Amino acid sequence: MSHSDDRRRWADGFAAVALDNLTRRYPYEAHHATGSADDRALPIELHPAFATSYDWHSCVHMHWLSARLLAFGVDRDLEARLGELLAGNLTAANLHAEAAYLAAHPRYERPYGWAWAMRLAVELTASPVEALRALAPNVTPLVETIDELTRAWLEKAAAPVRHGVHSNSAYGLVMILDAARALGRTALEDACVATARTWFLGDRDWPADWERSGQDFLSPGLAEADLMRLVLAPDEFAEWCTGFLGTARPDSPIFAPAGVVDESDGQQVHLFGLNLHRVAAGARIAEVLLPRTGAPAELGRRLVASGPQMLAAGLAASVSDEYMSTHWLATFAWEALEAIEAAAPRG
Repeated sequence: MSHSDDRRRWADGFAAVALDNLTRRYPYEAHHATGSADDRALPIELHPAFATSYDWHSCVHMHWLSARLLAFGVDRDLEARLGELLAGNLTAANLHAEAAYLAAHPRYERPYGWAWAMRLAVELTASPVEALRALAPNVTPLVETIDELTRAWLEKAAAPVRHGVHSNSAYGLVMILDAARALGRTALEDACVATARTWFLGDRDWPADWERSGQDFLSPGLAEADLMRLVLAPDEFAEWCTGFLGTARPDSPIFAPAGVVDESDGQQVHLFGLNLHRVAAGARIAEVLLPRTGAPAELGRRLVASGPQMLAAGLAASVSDEYMSTHWLATFAWEALEAIEAAAPRG
């Protein structure tokens, strides 16, 4: 079975999950800092585009996943319903309101939600689906706001955030840098590259045995390496990555799946996402390392070999009946499947 067949097996299930998320208003965790006794707006009033799927960033996730699935191809009924939801949510007025909210709350969703919003903008702009490309201009105010907020943040940030949750700096910069390049935002690209070099170029001997905490959904080490993959030339990256991750033992926890005991615990199920992030980031990193010889190629082989076992549990959780998993995991699962397919040998 090809990797494309793997995605085909999961596409309709993920589309059904996305549909549920984009039509489910509650529960919703707003993360809104109340400014007064009168500041009691409902999520849909604060966020007319992204007021479902438990919280803002997960809702953005699900819009991205929906657009990605529509480009890939899903069941016709699911396709029609997702298309209607995206067109109804991603209007110019709604996205102008979202941009205004971010401008008024400049630390809200930094950098994780910003990164996913930029990724959504890229998906709409480059989509093979004409109806989705028609929505891309609506996202421009949001992109411009995030561009400005990101450059202002990077100019003043004293050091990166390295733990494995939403505020992880490297993970956010991976998507923001990718988007800056895709959208032709040179000043933002330059700021991301310069900051990544300042923060991470001198790093060596990542303590892989210290990963993970009990609620990580990102691998801090692999997130950093994934970012430097975008910043350094391939040979330079191979040397840097070997110095950064090459000391990890074959039996290190970074190469082993994390287990979840209580799937109703919204923090513990983060570990499903950790598994999936390791698969996706590991595949992208390995794609650069494997064509080389010696230590870089060996590290690449370890990353690839660790993937299948970590992928399995995350995929199952992505379409389970447990909303603490399904309000976000399918996005990470689809990304992991795509990364594996992209890194697979051709011919």
